[in-house]
Amino acid sequence: MNSIAIIQECIFKAVRSSGAGGQHVNKVSSKIELSFDLLNSKGLSEYEKTLLQRKLKLSKEGILLLQCSESRSQHKNKDLAIKRFLSLLKKNLVVPKRRIPTKIPKSAIRKRLKSKKHQTDKKNNRQKPNTD
Repeated sequence: MNSIAIIQECIFKAVRSSGAGGQHVNKVSSKIELSFDLLNSKGLSEYEKTLLQRKLKLSKEGILLLQCSESRSQHKNKDLAIKRFLSLLKKNLVVPKRRIPTKIPKSAIRKRLKSKKHQTDKKNNRQKPNTD
């Protein structure tokens, strides 16, 4: 994964942020919308594209959309969007190791059965003796 090439393929759009904020919200476009065309990306291999396509929620055209409106600054929001985008890609490109089931050792089975037998004996000793 070539992160510099991928960032260059991203399209950024500044939009007015919603919510409370007074007059500042109504006149400044600080919210950033990041869109990335996953299917036509040159920074990702075909294997990486299929992995991401399976794991991420994309639009019908295969475009990944991210929004960031945490800060009042457009530049900070752009930086946050890029960081989120790259961490999202890195997290979803990791292939988990396949677990190989191991066989339970005979000593562990013996130890478990011995402790069960000990518990049974302890509880049987608490009962009243049979006088028949």
